[in-house]
Amino acid sequence: MALLDFHDTLNEAKNVGPLHILLGNGFSIACRPNIFSYGKLFEQANFEKISKTAQLGFQALNTQDFEKVIKALQDANKLVSNYAGPTELAETLAQDAAGLRELLVQTIAATHPAWPGEISEDEYQACRKFLANFKTIYTLNYDLLLYWVQMHVPQGERPKSDDGFRKPGDDFESSYVVWEPSQSHEQDMWFLHGALHVFDSGIEIKKYTWNNTGVRLIDQIRDALNKNLFPIFVSEGTSNEKYERVRHNDYLAKAYRSFSAIQGTLFIFGHSLAENDDHYLRCIKRGKIAKLYVGLYGDPNTEANKFIMRRADQLAEGRSVKRPLAVAYFDASTARVWGR
Repeated sequence: MALLDFHDTLNEAKNVGPLHILLGNGFSIACRPNIFSYGKLFEQANFEKISKTAQLGFQALNTQDFEKVIKALQDANKLVSNYAGPTELAETLAQDAAGLRELLVQTIAATHPAWPGEISEDEYQACRKFLANFKTIYTLNYDLLLYWVQMHVPQGERPKSDDGFRKPGDDFESSYVVWEPSQSHEQDMWFLHGALHVFDSGIEIKKYTWNNTGVRLIDQIRDALNKNLFPIFVSEGTSNEKYERVRHNDYLAKAYRSFSAIQGTLFIFGHSLAENDDHYLRCIKRGKIAKLYVGLYGDPNTEANKFIMRRADQLAEGRSVKRPLAVAYFDASTARVWGR
């Protein structure tokens, strides 16, 4: 099977309708594979405060993927509770799952590039050129790369992208900005599962910024983590468990509704179409998107790529004949998202 060139798909897609994109972890890995791959996160994590049994979960499942182990612990907690009711074992499983979630957040923050200057000007320009093809950008990633790219404009210019955050009222001296549903009409960038720099304070959704404080964003995030303040960060368990978290947060729920309503063409870049994100994949199957382009890395005949194609084809098969979904596959490397 021959994969399409990314630039050919753009020319073809413009005849279908507005273009949108869904980014997965492959977007960040393509920029810094030595930081953002699952294996690297596992290597760099400090497990000192994590129980030995939780650590052995990675070995038992033969994985370095935090989310798989977190999901397994949560499932085990449900099974034990179902058989024996509230027990010490069930509580331990729940605590281990929560501990690994916090460790994942801390590891991403600790290993993240410290400031935007660590991304080269050529990388910024290439990525901005790539993203400029799309009307709306949705990401399942938690890191700051997308935000940095969209905010990287010449001094004195306003960013062309809108993430919906504004200064709180007349408080121009505030160290953060806030998100309100009423401010999101022009929003074109959404963090579908939250992000390192977005926090729920209970009464408002906050975003840390550099402009208002002069303190590096990643340093503000690390300081918040040291105070046991955790960002909006949906990493746990099954699709249904993630969807429950999404529904109970104003920002995430609005992001979900935005994604559900898109029409025209959707590109998927750097995502494996795994089952634990079915709550968003169902939006594609039930929605009004007419054409879906899915990026594949490497040989399309690998098991990983055949899985992605099978999952994408199932989305099309689930559509009504009155509203068909066409699916095509492109070579992700030809997008040269970061200039390489």
